[in-house]
Amino acid sequence: MAIQTTTHLNFRGDARRALEFYRDVFGGELAVVTYADAGAVTDQAEAGQIMWGQVASRDGFRIMAYDVPGHTAYEPGVIPVFVSVRGQDASELTRYWDALSADASVVVPLGPSGWAPLYGMLRDRFGVTWVLDVEVPRADA
Repeated sequence: MAIQTTTHLNFRGDARRALEFYRDVFGGELAVVTYADAGAVTDQAEAGQIMWGQVASRDGFRIMAYDVPGHTAYEPGVIPVFVSVRGQDASELTRYWDALSADASVVVPLGPSGWAPLYGMLRDRFGVTWVLDVEVPRADA
């Protein structure tokens, strides 16, 4: 049996914009269900917000997001999650980096590191921390 993990991000009203941005960066298909679509509206002002959303690409990129409704506590924390994007193609990772870095705060500039030929960390315009690196085969693998 194979298992796949997908990062699921929580927002307060920004899920659609975030998913559209990630789709623009990584490609893929955007799928969304609003609270109105699901018949789960508890506040009319939130009817068009995302109850379930996903971007999935043929390359294997997948991320999910939703808008936490106003009646539910939402405290995302200082750094609630890192999204790690690892690959073997430095030029592809650099392209993702360039797109994600628009209006972002760079934590670690993209460049060589002690454990990877290319590594970088940034906090994007939505406050999500991304780590991009070129995957290196582990010696114990």
